[in-house]
Amino acid sequence: MDPQDAVDLSREAMIIALFVSAPVLVAGMLVGLVIGLIQALTQIQEQTVAFVPKLAAMVIVMAWTLPWLLNRLMEYSEQLISDIPLYL
Repeated sequence: MDPQDAVDLSREAMIIALFVSAPVLVAGMLVGLVIGLIQALTQIQEQTVAFVPKLAAMVIVMAWTLPWLLNRLMEYSEQLISDIPLYL
């Protein structure tokens, strides 16, 4: 395996990690933004108020996108395992 192959595998792993984590992180960010805006408008500065809605939204998005996430991870794993002889 030459260095370029290692760089390509690392880049592909980081892209897959980004795609897999993006839906949950975006949901948490959007809910946090809305809750922060509501807190700023109502002047309620309680930290625990934002935690529960963000956690609930992230769990819901994770449950909703779990089949897609698992499919992406399975495709990546199958490709990685099937390409092992090419790198040796």
